[in-house]
Amino acid sequence: MVKNHLSRLNAPKSWPIRRKGIKFIAKPSPGPHSMRECIPLNLVVKELLKLGRTNKEVKNILNAKNVLINGIVRKDHKFPIGIMDNISVKELGKDYRVLYSTKGKFVVKELKKAQAEFKLSRIETKTIVGKSKVQLNMFDGTNILLDKNNYKTGDTLVIDLKAKKIKEAIKLEKGVKVYITSGAKVGRIGVVKEIKKLQGRRGYNVVVEEDGKDFETDKKYAFAIGKVNVKDE
Repeated sequence: MVKNHLSRLNAPKSWPIRRKGIKFIAKPSPGPHSMRECIPLNLVVKELLKLGRTNKEVKNILNAKNVLINGIVRKDHKFPIGIMDNISVKELGKDYRVLYSTKGKFVVKELKKAQAEFKLSRIETKTIVGKSKVQLNMFDGTNILLDKNNYKTGDTLVIDLKAKKIKEAIKLEKGVKVYITSGAKVGRIGVVKEIKKLQGRRGYNVVVEEDGKDFETDKKYAFAIGKVNVKDE
């Protein structure tokens, strides 16, 4: 039980669960997201989507192939879900995107059909494979192999879930709308005003404007989600 379950008290603070009650809770299976940055599909269905109350009900829903994650049917109730993952519930005809609230808790946002057709994923690192291939190592644990090195670390790729192709890239630069994925400003959305180089080897910070006020956070927490002059879908 200890290997397959997790104590409620030791569960990540991002999980929207009661800390008192049944001692153990489902532990996410190994997958695309780290333990600290994911939530098991079981809890998504029960706590976020409110589609089932018990593990048995959740398993019945998943076994009926009613739930798709990023366009793929998932039946493992412990499958790890992270922010920016798309969830489609066939029986309801609804689509959602997983995000953090400003309190750092996992939440879901309902999507329009056009939004559900693509997924946002940020390039974390790049690797040269062989003599001519470039491997993009993405925010969600996936890898993309390309012939040309056209993208930079920190860029966000808009990926068409049906065609499995890159639709466009959003560069992390001044004037771009960003979503903050961690730190004290988690869950907030604003526009990049400045990218500041810190002294020594401390990297970069971004200055973000939100509702007329500025805040500063680590550049690695800024996830580019769109251009300001483009109306949200």
